[in-house]
Amino acid sequence: MNTDTASPSQPQRAYDRLRQRLSQLGYISQGSVQDRTGRKGGGAGYQWTRKVAQKTVTVALSAEQFARLKEAVSNYRQLRRQLKEMEKLSRQIIFQTAPHTTRRKRLSHKVLGTN
Repeated sequence: MNTDTASPSQPQRAYDRLRQRLSQLGYISQGSVQDRTGRKGGGAGYQWTRKVAQKTVTVALSAEQFARLKEAVSNYRQLRRQLKEMEKLSRQIIFQTAPHTTRRKRLSHKVLGTN
């Protein structure tokens, strides 16, 4: 159990770094974007596709919308990765710092979701 509040643990420092990085993310959006301007036969130039109520929805985009949405989708994926890591670190910190209940068997990292 870590009770030293003057010097945060390594998981706590990692969590704080991820929290700081979250505040610097720009716009976010689910889905994916495609540049279809190079296709033969014409058709849609830029597209944004996402799922809404189990249905695929596709929207035609301008070049500027494509560029902005491409960054937003990338930011969303980064956000999801960071949240997953923060979740893992949160459990690790909680199980390291909060008192445990009496158990006959030690809980594995897989059960705790900290691996």
